Parts: sequence; C-alpha cells; structure tokens
Amino acid sequence: MGYDNLKLEKGMYRQEGMNFTQVLESLDPSENYRGTALEGTDAFQRQLKRFGIRAKGAGSSPVEKFFRTMDSAVLFPEYIARTVRQGMEENDILPAITATTTVIDAMDYRSIYSIPTDADKELKDVMEGASIPETAVKTKEHLVQLSKRGRMLVASYEAIRFQKLDLFGVMLRQIGAHIQKQQLADAVNVLISGDGNENAATQYTIGTGPISGTKGTLAYDQLVEFWGQFDPYTMNTILCSTATMTSMLKISELQNPLTGLNFQGTGKLSTPLGAQLHRTSAVSDGVIIGLDNRYALELVRAGDVLVEYDKLIDRQLERAAITTISGYAKIFPDASQVLALK
Repeated sequence: MGYDNLKLEKGMYRQEGMNFTQVLESLDPSENYRGTALEGTDAFQRQLKRFGIRAKGAGSSPVEKFFRTMDSAVLFPEYIARTVRQGMEENDILPAITATTTVIDAMDYRSIYSIPTDADKELKDVMEGASIPETAVKTKEHLVQLSKRGRMLVASYEAIRFQKLDLFGVMLRQIGAHIQKQQLADAVNVLISGDGNENAATQYTIGTGPISGTKGTLAYDQLVEFWGQFDPYTMNTILCSTATMTSMLKISELQNPLTGLNFQGTGKLSTPLGAQLHRTSAVSDGVIIGLDNRYALELVRAGDVLVEYDKLIDRQLERAAITTISGYAKIFPDASQVLALK
C-alpha cells in the first residue's frame, strides 16, 4: 500500500503503545523509499506531500488546507504536536543536565538508587579467594512526582483558517517554549530540593567553610573550591541566572581569548574548570547549581506531547489542550550541589 492511498482516521491516535507517526510507519514503512525521491522523509511528511500541504517557508499553505478532506484533517493534531515539540527542543538545555530519559506508560514510577560508602569508593585489591566488593542497587521509597505541563490553545477556526502555517507554527513553537521552561523549573527544583527521597543537594555558602571569601562576592577561588567538593564526580555543568552569570563572566580568570572565541564560534560558554555554563531564569539570583550531568538526574516522561485530537480534527480549537507529563529523579545525590553567594 502506497502513501497516497492510505485511509486515515481518528482511531490511529488511540493505538496502545504507538503514537500517530508510528502507526503511519507501520502501514507505510520509510525503508520502502530508499533510493527514491522520498528517501529521508517519514510517514507523516509523506502524508503532507500527498495532500499538498506545505508547513514551512514563504509558500506555506493556509491552516484550512488540512480540512479540505476528512483524511487530511486527521493530520492536523500530529502537525500541532510536532511543532510544539520543535519549540520545546529549541534552546532546550534539559539534554545537557539529564543523564538518562525513561519513557513510561503509567503514572506510577519508582526509580533506583545506589549510595556508595567511603569504603565502597576505595579501590582495594581483591585477594585470591576473597569476596568481591558489592554495590547495592535499591528502589527508592517514594514515587517520582509526575507533573502535567501544558497550554490551552484558544482560537476559533474562523480566526486562523486563512493564516499561513509558517506563521501559525511560530505560535505553536512559542507554546512549546513555555512548556519547556516549566519543565526546566521542575528539574531545577529537584536538583536543589531533591525528589522526595531525602536527597536534597548539599548547599555551600561563600564565606562559610569550606568555601572561603566574603558573602555576596564571587571570585575564582570560590569557584575552584566549589569544584573541589565534587570528588569523585566532575562538575561539568553550571546552571545560574543571567545576573549571576554576568558576575561570573566578569571574573578575570574567565576572561581569556579562547573562551570568547569558542562563544563566537559555537554560542556556548565554558569555564577554565571545564564546566559548560547555562543561563536560566529557573535559578534564583545569587545561586549556582553545579552538577555532573552524567550521574545527576533522570528525566521520566509519561508518553509524548498530547493534544486533544478529537477537538482539533473537528475544528473545535476554542479550548484545545496541549500537554506533556514528566518528572525527575536524582540518581546520585552528590553529583549535584549548590553554591549560594550569600
């Protein structure tokens, strides 16, 4: 069966364990198009081509083109979900602070943990006949707190039917950016306060041992001392607010040509300590979160971006919810720590 004669229906959004694109792929596998002009497209993109719907560019189609036929209308919710997801992924720093992502199909999830003792961290020789040191891995006492984040799409079909998809897509990507901002705030809260399993981050204050200096003043010495608290982990990522990052970048030791050259070339900032700097309003002024992003945080997702497909297919855009459900769990508590300037 070719892509141009598939029968599309609402029920394709209700397939258990599969999203809409996966259902399309099962009916119209992309591997069948190797060596053709459609190689590199997925099943959804081929459906857009089938109905002549251009989603991007100056010659993009109007919104109403999705509703020329009943089959093409079925594609509209997936278009919205994809565009919102694109907005979530633009400038998304969650991949830079999460060690792993777990996708679940239920609302209950209990993560695992392992807290090595000082003796466990020692690299001792195992004598012949002696027992091998053990690492205990256990399930956490409390479930991961999952939060629904999203926005309500409030628009009449008549108001947007003639708008170009390129412009409408900008609005949808902004919705995605709002959702991503909410999710990042959730992640920051877990990094600082823990996931409910008595694993809040250790907090240090400038001017209070083992961090030297004067409260309210950030200098290179304090960054080095903070970096030194992470053994056996490595502080390879720093989260802070715009004001705190501004103060940090004024430190003379951070003002080297290589840092500036790297920023101009890649748009990324790094410290001489090897940590990538990420600015976010989710962190309060005067607070620095340091972490080893290989071991600190687990992202738990309950499915993908969800849209009210029934309403969207029937052109009932007045109150159509766009949501996603996710939560965070700490993996190794000592892999994330906090430095307060005062």
